[in-house]
Amino acid sequence: MATFSTLAYFPITIKVSRIRASYDPNKKSLNNIKINGTLTKSTAKLDMASTLTSISVTENGYISEQQVRQNIPTTKQFVDHYRQGMIIEGGVGYRQRVVIRSYEVGPDKTATLESILNLLQETALNHVWMSGLLSDGFGATHGMMKHDLIWVVSRMQVQVDHYPIWGEVLEIDTWVGASGKNGMRRDWLIRSEATGHVFARATSTWVMMNRKTRRLSKMPEDVRAEIAPWFIKKQAITEDIVEKIVKLNSQAKYMNNDLKPKRSDLDMNHHVNNVKYVRWMLETIPDKILEAHQLTSIILEYRRECGSSDIVQSLCQPDEDGILKDEVKQENDGSHINGFSLAAEILEGNGYLASFGKQPLRYTHLLQIDEESKNEEIVRGRTTWKKKSFSH
Repeated sequence: MATFSTLAYFPITIKVSRIRASYDPNKKSLNNIKINGTLTKSTAKLDMASTLTSISVTENGYISEQQVRQNIPTTKQFVDHYRQGMIIEGGVGYRQRVVIRSYEVGPDKTATLESILNLLQETALNHVWMSGLLSDGFGATHGMMKHDLIWVVSRMQVQVDHYPIWGEVLEIDTWVGASGKNGMRRDWLIRSEATGHVFARATSTWVMMNRKTRRLSKMPEDVRAEIAPWFIKKQAITEDIVEKIVKLNSQAKYMNNDLKPKRSDLDMNHHVNNVKYVRWMLETIPDKILEAHQLTSIILEYRRECGSSDIVQSLCQPDEDGILKDEVKQENDGSHINGFSLAAEILEGNGYLASFGKQPLRYTHLLQIDEESKNEEIVRGRTTWKKKSFSH
C-alpha cells in the first residue's frame, strides 16, 4: 500500500509596489515574488523547477497569476502529495485516494450517483495534471490548445455494486486507451481502501471538438503523439455488443418540462455539466421507486451541448420487460400486493417470491431542447435499479 509523506509547502505571495496605468492584474513581475517572506530576485540561485514548476516567463519578464496559483506541472509527476495521487500501471495509469464527505451523501448516508460522477471527473483531470501535458484548457493538452480543441464525452457507462458511506476512504484508479482512430476511452475502478472490495466500474468515450466552431474534429498527429504513449489495453467494463438506446417521444409515461439551467449548472466551457443531466433524468422517476430501489447501472449517450439559455424537457419510460412495469401502487385489489400482480407473475413462471424485486427495473430516458421547432436531443439514457437492502 502506497504511503504519502508530508511535502514542504512554499506559499507564494505577490507584492505590487505601485499601480501604473498599464497595470495588468493578471501579470506579476518575477522580481517581486516572495517565498516564505524572503524577496527573491530573478538572478537568485533558486531551484525554480521544484518550487514554481508550472510558471512560464513571458518576453517582458512577467508570469500569469493563474499559473502561480495552479502550479500545473510541466513534466510528468509520479506522486501528488496534496491530492494523495500516484502514477501506476507501469507509469501510465493513475490512482487517487479520496474520502467521502458529508455533503456527498444522500438521505441513506451513502454517496450519491452525482458525487460518484464528480469524483470520476476529478480523478480524470488529475491524471492529465500528473502527466505534465495539461495546458490551460479543461483537460486539454498543449497540442489541443494549439489547435483550439477540447474534449467532449460521447458515451458513458457506470456500474455500481455498492455505494460507499460517509467517511469511507476510497481508491480510484483511472487509465486511458484508444477508441477508434480519433477517439479516446477512459475507464475507472472504485474500491474500498480498507477491504479492496470493488464498489463501482465506469467507462467512457471521448472525442475532440473545435472550441470555436463547435464541430467534432479528427485527432491531429501531434496530439496523438502526446497522448498515445499513455494508452493501455485494459477495460473496466467489457461490452461485447454496445446497447442501443431508443429515442423516446411525447408518449413517454413521465415528463418534466421547462427545466432551465442555472448559473451553478455551468462548467468551465460555459455549458451544462454532464452530471447535471443525470439529476434531471432521475427527477422524472417516481418517488416510490427511488425510495425503495437503488441505481445499479446508468448508460448515457450524449448528442449535443446544452447552453445556459436552453429550455430542457426530460422524458422517462419504464421498460416493458421489467417485473415492475409501473411505479409501486397502493392497490385495494386482492390480486395485487404492494403493486405486484400475482397472477401475471405466476403466469410468467416467476412465482410469488420472485416477484419481490429480484429482477431489476429498467428505465429509458431522454433530455431534449423543449421547443416544438427543435426537439433536439441532448442525451439519451438508460438506468437499471434493484431493491434496496436498507442496511445503512
